[in-house]
Amino acid sequence: MKTEFKFSNLLGTVYGRGNLVFTPDGNSLLSPVGNRVSVFNLTKNTSYTLPFAHRRNISHLDLTADGKLLLTVDEDGRAILSIFTRRIAIYHFSFKTPVSALAFSPSGKHFIVGLGRKIQAWKTPSIPGGDANGELEFAPFILHREYAGHFDDVRHLSWSGDSRFFLSSSKDLTSRIWSLDPEEGFDPTVLSGHRQQVRNAWFSASQEAIYTVSEDGALFRWEFVPKQQDDQDETEEPIDERWRIVQRNYFMQNAKLKCATFHPQTGLLTVCFDNGLFSLYEVPSFSNIHSLSLASSPISAVSTNKTGEWLALGSSKTGHLLVWEHASESNILKQSSHLDTMTTLSYSPDSTRIITGADDGLIKIWDVSSGFHIATFTEHTSAVTASTYSKRGNILFTSSLDGSVRAWDMLRYRNFRTFTAPTRLSFSCLAIDPSAEIVCAASHDSFDVHLWSVQTGALLDRLSGHEGPISTLAFTPDGRYLVSGSWDRTIRVWSVFDRSQTSEALQLTSDLLCVAVRPDSAQIAASTLDGSISFWNLNTSIQESGLDGRRDVSGGRTLTSRRTAASTPGTKSFNSITYSSDGSCLLAAGSSKYICLYATSTLTLIKKFTVSINLSLDGTQEFLNSSAIMSNGLPRDMIDTEGEASDLEERIDRSLPGVKRGKDATARTLRHEVRVTGVEFSPAGRSFCACSTEGLLIYSLDNSGNEDFDPFDLDIDVTPQNIRAILKQAEPVHLKALVMAFRLNDRQLIRQVYQAVPYGSIPLVVRELPRVYLGRLLMLLGQQMENGPHLEFTLLWVSEVLSIHGRYIKEKQGDFAGELRAVLRGVDGIGRTVRNLSERNAFEIEYLCQQKPMTNGTHKSIGNRSSEDVAEFEAMDEDGEEGDWIGVE
Repeated sequence: MKTEFKFSNLLGTVYGRGNLVFTPDGNSLLSPVGNRVSVFNLTKNTSYTLPFAHRRNISHLDLTADGKLLLTVDEDGRAILSIFTRRIAIYHFSFKTPVSALAFSPSGKHFIVGLGRKIQAWKTPSIPGGDANGELEFAPFILHREYAGHFDDVRHLSWSGDSRFFLSSSKDLTSRIWSLDPEEGFDPTVLSGHRQQVRNAWFSASQEAIYTVSEDGALFRWEFVPKQQDDQDETEEPIDERWRIVQRNYFMQNAKLKCATFHPQTGLLTVCFDNGLFSLYEVPSFSNIHSLSLASSPISAVSTNKTGEWLALGSSKTGHLLVWEHASESNILKQSSHLDTMTTLSYSPDSTRIITGADDGLIKIWDVSSGFHIATFTEHTSAVTASTYSKRGNILFTSSLDGSVRAWDMLRYRNFRTFTAPTRLSFSCLAIDPSAEIVCAASHDSFDVHLWSVQTGALLDRLSGHEGPISTLAFTPDGRYLVSGSWDRTIRVWSVFDRSQTSEALQLTSDLLCVAVRPDSAQIAASTLDGSISFWNLNTSIQESGLDGRRDVSGGRTLTSRRTAASTPGTKSFNSITYSSDGSCLLAAGSSKYICLYATSTLTLIKKFTVSINLSLDGTQEFLNSSAIMSNGLPRDMIDTEGEASDLEERIDRSLPGVKRGKDATARTLRHEVRVTGVEFSPAGRSFCACSTEGLLIYSLDNSGNEDFDPFDLDIDVTPQNIRAILKQAEPVHLKALVMAFRLNDRQLIRQVYQAVPYGSIPLVVRELPRVYLGRLLMLLGQQMENGPHLEFTLLWVSEVLSIHGRYIKEKQGDFAGELRAVLRGVDGIGRTVRNLSERNAFEIEYLCQQKPMTNGTHKSIGNRSSEDVAEFEAMDEDGEEGDWIGVE
């Protein structure tokens, strides 16, 4: 089995904190998710996650005007400059202090950052416009100028349209106008008049007016106007020219303004409040266009695309992300994260869907190819503890602490059966037999296993024998046995379909946490609280081997820990284990930042995957930083340095009365501890998924085509210029150009050569193509079927490749597994699109054929008229003597 799994995508979380940014074409949205950036393509309904990650949560990000450079900054002020189109990080930089605002100039030559009370302007790497390749001419950051004058932190920065001036908004209740370079006759100007901190400030499209909004819901319009003296003649030159308030408006909301955005070209202003309400206004008339509510939680970020048609809104408290089109009043994108920690996951049998359940009681269905969640089940009223698919994939079973086990129809997305026990129990685990006729569940409250019939919903039996809470259940793939594990340090193997229903107990040395059955039903693996994994022969009930994973799973220390990461208690066990599809590997994870992959034959650790390097989470640090410990012995990170608790409602003590010792039940911390609550291999074995504190992490063997620039077998003649010169020849050698493009391994160049191959030359090019490039050609075809517009052209390539090289590909199918899966995904996507289109056309044709002919007055429909009648009517209609008539449209 191949083990070169690489991070592929991040699902389960759509927005964390920070600002939202649209790409210049307006088709994609960049959303910060923890220490990573997710990109949502709004036109193709797909999403992906950029491969690089910060050491802290991302607080600010911005794109250049051409969309090529992306700058992301984390909470500590460390920045990563990346080429967005290639998804490559090219430079790391530290501002040495937290960044409070960030904005690229419209020209893309400079960007400004707010560093506390001061502002810095930096030069960005230059991009030569004459180069057809768009190659970067990179240079390190160069500080252009530094500006000071505010008396409190800068909260927002915005540029003028000509990139000569910019505005800053601060918590000192003022806004200021700055010039990028010294301008003759211009001095930095202070705009004061608000009674609370200024949230945003923008220039109008003509740059003759400035709009500022404050936290108390006040909108001021400023213009550069002179002040006339009362005793001064109108013909005399005016004196005291400066920016003055010419219009005051108030939103009149009983809530604080959290964020706002302004589109100068259309004059649309969007304001968002902490009660979840957002409103659209047209300025300067201040007419309200829309007022809608996203949720009851505050809206953290808002952004608008270049044309002003789409609005993106994000809420960090609930994890909602919404893209709204105000013209049609419709949702372009509506995604939401789980409100609490994810507890369980399940792959669908065809590996296209992932089911997640969480402590918030929600069940979400995620599409693996697009990265979007497509449905949410809300019937459970408490935390979801386990989920599993039926073998056919049409039924999903879930258990919850609300005392119910539910069966879901995955074709109609509805709950069609609910199973409950005679007494109120909180079910913690479940299992179904391969035929999906029997469902079993167990609880920590009772030591019995409950069995129900899926067909009737009746309780069939209660299996007694354990002397402690049952922690895990699993049916063997052949359906013969039910395996249950308990905290009483035993594993019991039940023959539930025999009349005797006997069970055999396997004794362990510690409390059992999880059990996994090998796909051939010959072996079971058991993870215990002491960090060991034991392997048992299911036929002989004898322990075959075991391994100690305490050292492998240990890692990461909490803020309050006084021990090293290796000796920290509570993290030395695996809470979730699973076999690979061929049974050769075992995947194990627990309350640590590591996922371990073991070989079952040699019991050796093959690979360790790091879930997160995000220091904003608890349990990711390996060493104690003594400089972060204060004199009282508490870590400095536990102190809230945001300084936002200035309002009365944020200063109210809501702790329980009488709490003098122990932990207050109402206490809440913002730092989550990194841990993995579930891992599972995909049925195809090409990927695995882990639900963690960061989200739903997917690791895959398949090459998604998003890899870094990786040329091979190069010589001095393999250059983009030579490849383009070959294509411009009178009789171009397309095979040579395609081979050179594959050797250079530039995606844009490969696509250009591929599209330049004539329709009739495809069989010849495919026949003469060296076999070493077959994998790259298949991956290219898979990408073109998913993203390219040339359907027939791509299908002809696929047909020729399979007909000419099909026998060789079949012999080496293990080497082409990822490429063939990419082609299969493309073919399935095309088939699904064509099928939906044909069904829609069939319904429309059937509807039109069933419509009765309509008449207007004395005229008959066109279906009942002859050609002479129609010609006579058209002649009368031209003379204006008769009215129009209605026919079948």
